[in-house]
Amino acid sequence: MQTAEALRHALRAEWTKLRTISSNAWLLLACIAVTITASALTASVDTCQAGCTTDPTKLSLTGVQLGQAILVIVAVLSVSGEHSSGMIRYTLTAIPQRSVMMAAKSTVISAVVAVASTVAVLGSVLAGQLLLPGNGFTTKNGDAPLSFGSGLMLRAAGGSVLYLALIALLSVGVAATVRDSALAMTAVLGLLYIPPLIGHVLLNHAWQNRIERFAPMNAGLAIQSTKNLKALPIGPGAGLGVLAVWATAALIIGWVLLLRRDA
Repeated sequence: MQTAEALRHALRAEWTKLRTISSNAWLLLACIAVTITASALTASVDTCQAGCTTDPTKLSLTGVQLGQAILVIVAVLSVSGEHSSGMIRYTLTAIPQRSVMMAAKSTVISAVVAVASTVAVLGSVLAGQLLLPGNGFTTKNGDAPLSFGSGLMLRAAGGSVLYLALIALLSVGVAATVRDSALAMTAVLGLLYIPPLIGHVLLNHAWQNRIERFAPMNAGLAIQSTKNLKALPIGPGAGLGVLAVWATAALIIGWVLLLRRDA
């Protein structure tokens, strides 16, 4: 009971801290705007002729790859910002159980990110519904209209929200580990964006396949795929599982170091 009460207190405290910093709201709004805009721009310029292999669902969710960078900033600053300002000492005075504090912070950040991500993903899909048919993504060319009544579409959209929540948790873990905002952002963004660049440069198919299967962004975004699933290096569910392993590992390392280090 004491632990449950401490967790409720910690959740309220973390929510209060998160919502009273105005920059967080602006960053979340920016994430929504950037994600929808990037998805709409991609949907407006990509075309499809008869027999094209482009996945319209994945195409409509392209903005997730850009919007996630802003969510990384929100998650990292929510953790490492307390260390750089010294506020972590006051937090640990109010919530001396460090495991409870870590759990509360992770829960609040991932929940807020999930809400913002839901809006961003819904906006992206709606943009795709409006723009893609005019560019040849029609039943005539082999593509059914995007519809929330489709199980594959729901899996891709819901999976994208879960993907972004996992990215936030990965960021929390890295920030708790290194405790420096700039270093944590660089580490997470590098982990997300550098492996895909390496994959494009490498001519070795085996290494390209490994990157697609085990790099957090490449594997995680497999959840958006709805076409040619058998040809994917990793399946949608398994890919999201790989990202979950990355996030869990980062959180465990951050939690262990939080317990062992001074504030």
